[in-house]
Amino acid sequence: MKPKILLSEKKVTAILKRLCHQLIERHGDFSNSILIGMQPRGVLLLDQIIRLLKEEDIREIKYGKLDVTFFRDDFRRKEKPLNANSTEMNEMVEGKKVVFIDDVLFTGRSIRSALTAIDTYGRPKSIELLVLVDRRFSRHLPIQPDYLGAQIDAIQGDRVRVVWSKGSIKCLVYLEEKINE
Repeated sequence: MKPKILLSEKKVTAILKRLCHQLIERHGDFSNSILIGMQPRGVLLLDQIIRLLKEEDIREIKYGKLDVTFFRDDFRRKEKPLNANSTEMNEMVEGKKVVFIDDVLFTGRSIRSALTAIDTYGRPKSIELLVLVDRRFSRHLPIQPDYLGAQIDAIQGDRVRVVWSKGSIKCLVYLEEKINE
């Protein structure tokens, strides 16, 4: 079955601009805030958010890229070894407002892992979550986004994919439906 486009490039662009304005409303000049992209796909969203915030004259944006592979509760349950992505945290989070950024919120397990991993870099004042897509009926843990692009209802087995293009905001969100055989 051909993937179904859920969010067009135009819609994603509008969503990202709205999310940036919501961040500005809560964080002001971002002097006490750190944006953290979840590896691998949350980093692509982080890059777009930073670019759009700079267009709004927010210049001093602290950010990091966090890999949670070895903090996951299921990493030893896989048959083949997992390959971790790089973590690039050049800022301590002690006393800062942290915003985790990820593309799709599914079960909540990656965010739970991020909550554990962030302790390595200090104790944040607060932690918020920004996601482009929330698959709200698939949660295994009581985790909800503070900043939400869109909610998508997909049945178990369906896959929601966010596909980014290089350069400007070029992104499509697809639903790949499970094929019943």
